[in-house]
Amino acid sequence: MTKAQQELNQALEVVDQALKDTGISRRDALKMVGLSGAALMVAQGEAQAATELKASAAKGKIVIVGGGLAGVACASRLTNMLSSPDITIIEPNEQSVSYQPGHTLIASGVWTRDAINYNTADHLPSGVNWVKDFVVDINGDTKEVKTAGNQTIKYDYLIVAAGCVLDFGAIKGLEEVGDVYSLNKADADKAKKILGQNGVCSMYFADGAADTWTLMQKFVADAKSGKKVKGIFPEPHTAFKCGGAQKKLVNLTNYRLNEAGARANATLDFYTNGGKLFGVPEYHTAIEGQMKARDIKTTFNHKFAEVNIANKVAVFEKHWKEKGPWDPDLEEYTEVEKTERVEAPFDFLHIIPPHKAPKEIGKSSVGSEKGWVPVDAQTLQHMKYPNVFALGDIAAVPLGKTGGSARKQYRVVCDNLVSLMEGKPLTAKYSGYTVCPLITNVGTVMLAEFDWKDPAKKDMSGKMAPSFPLDPTQERWIYWLLKVYLLKPMTIYGMLPGRA
Repeated sequence: MTKAQQELNQALEVVDQALKDTGISRRDALKMVGLSGAALMVAQGEAQAATELKASAAKGKIVIVGGGLAGVACASRLTNMLSSPDITIIEPNEQSVSYQPGHTLIASGVWTRDAINYNTADHLPSGVNWVKDFVVDINGDTKEVKTAGNQTIKYDYLIVAAGCVLDFGAIKGLEEVGDVYSLNKADADKAKKILGQNGVCSMYFADGAADTWTLMQKFVADAKSGKKVKGIFPEPHTAFKCGGAQKKLVNLTNYRLNEAGARANATLDFYTNGGKLFGVPEYHTAIEGQMKARDIKTTFNHKFAEVNIANKVAVFEKHWKEKGPWDPDLEEYTEVEKTERVEAPFDFLHIIPPHKAPKEIGKSSVGSEKGWVPVDAQTLQHMKYPNVFALGDIAAVPLGKTGGSARKQYRVVCDNLVSLMEGKPLTAKYSGYTVCPLITNVGTVMLAEFDWKDPAKKDMSGKMAPSFPLDPTQERWIYWLLKVYLLKPMTIYGMLPGRA
């Protein structure tokens, strides 16, 4: 029995035990949340694919940049789809398929640090060539990828799934931390010298998630001792992985304080650079109500700009617009941007750093001025190079930086790539589907699912897209079971092999 199968069985045992007292069977519970087809097969431990893929005789050298969940899933699906696959993955990390959605659970003491580690070699499909190196340049004109080890790798088709970089250095006071790749040990060691102490932490790399739990426990213990304490939870001003992460952590901190009987001694403040808590109105309203019920103060239009670790002060740039001078040509008043420096003392500060694309890819011919790889939002094909595709965090796709997005995107990329290899039209389309299992307590989750409102009219704003026949704005225990016990084995046992 494989490690993934063992984990799946253990997860299902926990779920069965939790369901036992309710008189609901596992199958009925899964049906309640709408799990069927491939997901139901995976959840029941069946190893078969969701659909039978007819092997294509199309040929070509495929190079995948990035061996995380998205890259390995693409390699697996393409291996199943092609009769003679020629696939190379370029990935430097031995544990690149680490289950990053588990960081929140590590940071709150639900999981331990080792719960998310997987060896890349255990999940690469047979026959895939693994180049253990960093990419330093991509030339879309000559169809070449260059690595730090001075290798030049030719390709006929390219998939970019390189993820993104944690830009701690963009925050004043954290310049020494600089850029961090979440799975790079040297980066983690560098970050740990500054983060994970004096109340400042970040769960966005695995060691940082473990340190977050350590500091959270101290924060709770101080409150329990009678000390008045303050927690600060700011969101960054850039796009970032998992838009619900900071909301989850403030909720889990609230839970731990209540668990210790110390909530009255703590103030929890949530800051966001934008003007709402979620882009989809129904979820914004629901989250706003959840925050209010938990006495979590929300502050809008505040850019997190600086941290003074020694004095334990977070600095924000409050911003707003005011009516300016009259413009006689436009016959209207202009708008003037106003800013104000705001200092917020803290005892516990959880940082989500700004995110950016790796500079090596952003500055390459397949990158863009903003760094993200420009692709058609639906087909995920590069806007300039038709033989290049991108998915996951690095793709310039609205609302798409979650593992749930990548789970939908990799199938679109693979199907369209094989169609391209066969000289056929690209018919697979990504709907913009994104999912955020928003943890509201230890034991409840609001499953925020959404996709694009009207891509035919280029309206890529979000609208609710629930998969399950239940009100998606409500917190539910059954979604907690899904988040904590089923999603990881479904990802490792379903998505990585290219099945789900």
